[in-house]
Amino acid sequence: MSDAMKQPGAFSWNELTTTDVDGAKAFYAELLGWTMDDLPSGDMTYTMLKAGEQEVGGMMATPPEAAGMPAMWGSYVTVEDVDAQASKVEKLGGKVLVPPRDIPNVGRFCVIQDPQGATLSLITYV
Repeated sequence: MSDAMKQPGAFSWNELTTTDVDGAKAFYAELLGWTMDDLPSGDMTYTMLKAGEQEVGGMMATPPEAAGMPAMWGSYVTVEDVDAQASKVEKLGGKVLVPPRDIPNVGRFCVIQDPQGATLSLITYV
């Protein structure tokens, strides 16, 4: 785990959700020279993206609950306590779009929307 993943307030992960994982793999491998490792995760496959030996992000197929959503990159910011931060969002004028939930062997995350409409994922790593 990199230092950014441990630092509260730091951007720590980037993730692409797309309906065409194979197409995205080919595009980013050619464009940026990323290498990729597929990791089975329950009923889905998660693809780790690497620049050299450094993991820089991941990609996955758009989950069923987000059907119809356009392909998009999402950013994660590390926080000390996802549940505590999620409880502050509405008080500050934002919305919790995906309530806090666990990612097995990774941590706990949520997706929020700020008062201006921008989305961001918050995460606490295990």
